Amino acid sequence: MSLYQTAKYHFMKDVGAPALLKLQEKRKKRHPGKPNPHLGPPLKCSGRLREIMTRHYYLSRFAQGARPVAWVTSGAPVELLRVFDFYTVYPENHGALCGARKMGPALCSEAENRGYHPDLCSYARIDLGTAFSGKTPTGKLPRPDLLFCSNNICQTVLYWFKALAHYWDIPLILFDTPYNFKDIREHDIQYMARQLEEIIPELERISGRKFSENRFQEIAIIARDSATLWGQVLATMKNRPAPMSIFDAFVHLAPIVSLRGLPVALEYYKILLDELHDRVHKGIGAITNEKKRLMWDNIAIWFKIRDWSLLFAERGFNFVAATYTNAWAETIQYLDPQSPFESMAKTYGLVILNNNLNHRLELMAQMIKEYQVDGLVVHSDRSCKPYSVGQYDLKRLLSERLGINAVVIEADMTDSRAYSEEQARTRLEAFFEALENEA
Repeated sequence: MSLYQTAKYHFMKDVGAPALLKLQEKRKKRHPGKPNPHLGPPLKCSGRLREIMTRHYYLSRFAQGARPVAWVTSGAPVELLRVFDFYTVYPENHGALCGARKMGPALCSEAENRGYHPDLCSYARIDLGTAFSGKTPTGKLPRPDLLFCSNNICQTVLYWFKALAHYWDIPLILFDTPYNFKDIREHDIQYMARQLEEIIPELERISGRKFSENRFQEIAIIARDSATLWGQVLATMKNRPAPMSIFDAFVHLAPIVSLRGLPVALEYYKILLDELHDRVHKGIGAITNEKKRLMWDNIAIWFKIRDWSLLFAERGFNFVAATYTNAWAETIQYLDPQSPFESMAKTYGLVILNNNLNHRLELMAQMIKEYQVDGLVVHSDRSCKPYSVGQYDLKRLLSERLGINAVVIEADMTDSRAYSEEQARTRLEAFFEALENEA
């Protein structure tokens, strides 16, 4: 690591980042958002979330040469990298940000102009487009020293990261997770645990730091406690009225994805949970007139979050559960800091997209009951094939078993070129009518 880059990084951390956050806060005060009569008061801790994520992306510009840098997929066991002080960037989180800022089509086009097919995952195309062009709403992303991925969410991440590894000529580490066709098997757990152990010497070589088992256990505790708090945050939406919506949760998910294993994530979810408990006590809802409670399946449509939060709130419909946000809390009970390798294998090997469809069906049915859900919105995501496969069968089975109204919306999480406003509105109007006609 460079002494100059290290000094510069710490200067920006201690001086540059606080100055940027003060400037950002002044701008926010000069241009406050307009209140909407259908939405409850905004979460007070949203400002703290904005500070955390702004600081994270800002400091990433100066991390190269000061700290080892890794680009990581959302399903990879990042806790292991934290031991070696890697500065981590999550391309999926960055892709979601690009989608929310409506930069998806332009960045996807950068990759398509290099020969990557439009049917490829839009997160991958955005990430490749950013790598090729340098364009990003965050100003700049650091060039990684390492790519770290896991195929527990999909196979695309492996080939996507292989393309980046070839482009930059840097190491790629894969954490391979056997698919659970039924129940997870003991030899699969041991296979994954041994992988984690075998990764350590390579991380030592790249980072120039030695592995500490005590530090690993400490980080595992922080990750476990943060994800547990995130699950408790989501559970507050079992209350009527729900103190926040899934549209809020899509945003407040960022720390548990990008900063998992760091104290800042743990501290943030304590603040968020306290605020939500206070709202429940005072009867403050995410929307002003909660008539129906809905569930979302699949990744958010990032470029429609604001529009749709208003569209549903106007009718008194609140999203109170989602398989996507639940994924970062669902398996955390398996994580045992006293047995970090085996328990981490189970924690990451049993995530929703590495599990069979019957598991997902039972999980969704359980969530529908626990959150008192009246209707289901299924996002058939053109980009995410593993998440979208079987959704029409899941919709049919849940409707038959639970008598729940459901609708499928075909779109993409970040590429608005794959979304038809007319088709979506037509399907939603029929869905709204069915819900409103219920006794």
